[in-house]
Amino acid sequence: MATYEQKKTGSIGAGIIVAAILILAVIAAFAFGLIDVDQTKKAELPEVSVQGGQAPAFDVKTADVDVGTKTETVDVPKVEVKSKKTDVEVPTVDVKKAD
Repeated sequence: MATYEQKKTGSIGAGIIVAAILILAVIAAFAFGLIDVDQTKKAELPEVSVQGGQAPAFDVKTADVDVGTKTETVDVPKVEVKSKKTDVEVPTVDVKKAD
């Protein structure tokens, strides 16, 4: 018989999975044009006055890296692939974007 802690952990895991699926569904709806959002009012930034201050200074030392090439002999397998054309049915999807 499952303990209270095991039941609680299982329901939390299921909740996370459901939330992730819902988030992915909303993202897919936007990506495929099923949802269209139009901006109706332009945003404005508040006026801000800033005086003084100083950006930090850093002294950075990096390693010297030399990149080059050299020739080595390696065994490379030779593979021949043959194919033939065959007619198959593939799925199609018709989506009309939101107005």
